[in-house]
Amino acid sequence: MPPRKKKTHEVTLELEAGNAAVVELGKNLGPTGINMRAVKAEYDEATARHRGEIIPVVVSVYEDRSFELRYKTPPTSFLIRGALGIKGGSSRPALESAGVLTQEQLRKIAERKLPDLNAKDIEGAIKIVTGSARSMGVTIAD
Repeated sequence: MPPRKKKTHEVTLELEAGNAAVVELGKNLGPTGINMRAVKAEYDEATARHRGEIIPVVVSVYEDRSFELRYKTPPTSFLIRGALGIKGGSSRPALESAGVLTQEQLRKIAERKLPDLNAKDIEGAIKIVTGSARSMGVTIAD
């Protein structure tokens, strides 16, 4: 078994799928000394089918300046806004509604987020997504 490489940095970025901003990469990865062009190319290729979405990625940088990308699911608030077709949540969540999320939309979002959530099953994931929606001022339909 080859020796394990030593990890020197780990950076989490939220980038536009299929079109990572070079400025954002440079600002966050410049100090690590890795090839940002290679990171951008790999990220853009892997996320091209999700264009228009925000896909977080964890970049692990090793002592030999190699890197590894680990992709995550889009932020819950991004998925909720996309399902409702709104730009943001309510400025007064307890008093004003930003929209109504159906049970079907809620389940779809929870299924997509399940790998990144601290939930054992889909029901737990639905509860987590429901909490995020309520904090944005989104009402859940019965």
